[in-house]
Amino acid sequence: MRKLAKFIYFKLLGWKLIGSFPDVDKCVIIVVPHTHWLDFFLGLLIRKVINQEINYIGKKSLFKPPFGWFFRWTGGAPVDRSKNSNTVDTIVQIFNTRKIFRLALAPEGTRKKVEQLRTGFYHIAKKANVPIVTVAFDFGKKEIKIGKPFYTTDDQESDFEKIQDFYKGVKGKVPQYSYP
Repeated sequence: MRKLAKFIYFKLLGWKLIGSFPDVDKCVIIVVPHTHWLDFFLGLLIRKVINQEINYIGKKSLFKPPFGWFFRWTGGAPVDRSKNSNTVDTIVQIFNTRKIFRLALAPEGTRKKVEQLRTGFYHIAKKANVPIVTVAFDFGKKEIKIGKPFYTTDDQESDFEKIQDFYKGVKGKVPQYSYP
């Protein structure tokens, strides 16, 4: 499967991979920009290319028949995102109960244009005491760029400046929706 994924990613699609995935069992991976539904499938493909188990979360209704098996098979974990639940604490619990959990999130929270990232990923990483790994899906350059892992500090503003610097100039599939 990995050879097929590499063939599709590098030869058929003509994309490049910049950086390498860190040797960590637990982390929060933030993928920016998220501008199109194809980002999900590009994410599934790159998982095979880098040969790493990457997880994601989804609303629990997705994990019911008839397609629940697919979302579990591709690394999904169901969460209750109702107003009565604390999603950050729920995800931290998942980190605490699993030996390996690399959570990929799109911190924009939508596929539309946003001026700032939502902060849930940051609070999850901080509470779970896991590093954040920045990943850029740059359709403009046809490359996926993987950053070095870093732990949150007590200076959230400074941490977000580092994150924003990583994504400068990156264009999504729908460029006008790209962050920032």
